[in-house]
Amino acid sequence: MTTPGSPPKPPIPVAHPDTAAFWDGAARGELLYQRCSACEHVQFPPRRHCAHCQTGEPAWLRSAGKGAVHTFTTVHRAPTAAFKDDVPYTIALVDFDEGFRMMMNVLDCPPQEVEIGARVRVVFRPHGDAMLPQAELDR
Repeated sequence: MTTPGSPPKPPIPVAHPDTAAFWDGAARGELLYQRCSACEHVQFPPRRHCAHCQTGEPAWLRSAGKGAVHTFTTVHRAPTAAFKDDVPYTIALVDFDEGFRMMMNVLDCPPQEVEIGARVRVVFRPHGDAMLPQAELDR
């Protein structure tokens, strides 16, 4: 919550029953994803059932946290005042080696160094009470 006169803050993720295990893993510095025990379908974001065969309770697995940039964009104009101090920043869709895709910020590099196919690794950064998975180039 912002106080009068203070700059707005970006939203903080809120866990719910389908995502609580993911956020608990992030708090430990672990990137978790799901794989169906019946059909082996890998999925993200977390769901209560397999998105492919609809069987219940996919298993949670720990990712090695390595992947490649599928595509990306650099934001030069903040979508809201809460992101004003962050521009420019780069957002990428990352294809992780285990077969799932996530959107995340690419940190600690100039936007012109990010390219499709670039290898990245996950790092976790605090954001309010949550730890957010973010990407860094795997140099």
